[in-house]
Amino acid sequence: MPRERPPAVHAEAEAPEVVEMVPEVEEQEERWARLLPELLQEVVRRVEASGGERWPARKDVLSCAGVCRRWRDAAVAVVRPPAVSGKITFPSSLKQPGTREFPMQCFIKRNKKNSTFYLYLGLTTATVDKGKFLMAARRFRRGPHTEYIISLDADDLSQGSNAYLGKLRSDFWGTNFKVYDSKPPYDGAKASSSRSCRRFGSRRISPQVSSGNYEVGQLSYKYNLLKSRGPRRMYCALECPSTQDTWENSLKTKVRKPMGTTVLRNKAPRWHEHLQCWCLNFHGRVTVASVKNFQLAAAADPNDPTSSKDAETVLLQFGKVDDDIFTMDYRQPLSAFQAFAISLSSFGTKLACE
Repeated sequence: MPRERPPAVHAEAEAPEVVEMVPEVEEQEERWARLLPELLQEVVRRVEASGGERWPARKDVLSCAGVCRRWRDAAVAVVRPPAVSGKITFPSSLKQPGTREFPMQCFIKRNKKNSTFYLYLGLTTATVDKGKFLMAARRFRRGPHTEYIISLDADDLSQGSNAYLGKLRSDFWGTNFKVYDSKPPYDGAKASSSRSCRRFGSRRISPQVSSGNYEVGQLSYKYNLLKSRGPRRMYCALECPSTQDTWENSLKTKVRKPMGTTVLRNKAPRWHEHLQCWCLNFHGRVTVASVKNFQLAAAADPNDPTSSKDAETVLLQFGKVDDDIFTMDYRQPLSAFQAFAISLSSFGTKLACE
């Protein structure tokens, strides 16, 4: 009995439709790309102005940048980095310095059950609001060390994730920390040789930059050997990002030089006799007394008389407002990523410091 051939009607009927769809998509993209440059920039500029600092309205700026290459170039020309605009728009903005004139107000939500911390950008003047999610971190115990893995994705907090941003690693006592970035801070930077370090795909931050673990900062808490009463004493040395860098430059290959080390120390609080506690002026942003609360300022240089004025400016402040909610405000030269890493170091018991 001869074998019947399977009908090919459906396959033949579908083929022309697939072939016809491709040119239509290409023609549509070309039509958007053929807009006059002046008109295109005006469209993006109006979208940028209408979004303001509000989310999810500001996602329209991202949509414009994703239309095609010309629309992305127009968005690059209009959207300013956080240091200028005071707005966090693109993922690369998380590793760019904040504004100088006023602090970028954020808050952290802690989940004790799974040792996870979520960073949000505050959208109103209220101490805590719904906010815009920026990044998350989870605490892991690896032998004698503790690590906080920082990611863009709150549901994928692993070093092998494409959303991996970096990590914070502590020693056994929880008093000395190192901050690692997933991408090199400057050309020629060498990745950490730690056995736990591998090459990861942090493609959502900068597709053309190799990823890994690059040390960009060190933090330490001073030992309290006499167990005297008082707050923790902190010291930070960080490789801060350039204020001239933009998200456009982060997508391009260019020569990047080391910017030097920024040294920060915590501001000393004063003892309040009436309240019988150590006090700092958080300007209403912190409402609950806690040993975790701190303010960091640039360390004064004894050889530079003008540095004493900079030492009065708080570059990062962190404090408690509820059981599992903390505010985090930062300024230039710190980025949101660096400020988050420093704040994470304050969590956890430090027996040698208290």
